[in-house]
Amino acid sequence: MPHPHFARRQSGFTLIEIAIVLVIIGLLLGGILKGQELINSARVKNLATDFRNIPVFIYGYQDKFKALPGDDPAAQAHLGTSASQGATPPAGDGVIAGIWDSTTQTDESYLFWQHVRLAGLAPGSTTLGATDYQQHNAVGGVVGVQSAAPFTGMTGTYFICSGSIPGKYAKQLDSQLDDGNTATGSLMVGTVTSPAGAPTATASIVDSTTYTVCIGV
Repeated sequence: MPHPHFARRQSGFTLIEIAIVLVIIGLLLGGILKGQELINSARVKNLATDFRNIPVFIYGYQDKFKALPGDDPAAQAHLGTSASQGATPPAGDGVIAGIWDSTTQTDESYLFWQHVRLAGLAPGSTTLGATDYQQHNAVGGVVGVQSAAPFTGMTGTYFICSGSIPGKYAKQLDSQLDDGNTATGSLMVGTVTSPAGAPTATASIVDSTTYTVCIGV
């Protein structure tokens, strides 16, 4: 019979070893969650920057040319022969005609980006119809501007809209840029299809659902 001191020891983890493993797992999970939080914060910051930059483009263009980008009746004189001018309604009426995410090349809301880019105020393609012509936000949605109020009750001269924004980001944007209520104030959230018969913004935001976020300036 073997001596008790030479008996085979049972294999397994001690409580200390298990505790160490759990601590390591906790640290890893914490790091992952913190990293995701930082990514989300960066995206919201970039989305907010879009809303802040477009008024700068508008006022910079007006200061330089005494005209509204997209609505400039002398765009070719100001920007060169490659510039296009809106057809309907006639340019120069002080209105950015067309919807914010228009793909119609004669709409002033579409030409807005060509004008501010040719003026050196914003980077991007100046070729109408190019696959990379439309301005996109940090989550891949289209960004644009129009003169008609996109939501019922919105006030302002121009309305900047950014599409395909997850609800969780939309709520953070409203907290940063407005009153924290996505159905009231200068920033509203909802689903926008056209400037006519503007829909009502919603306060019932689902984190995983995508929305259009608009702000009046």
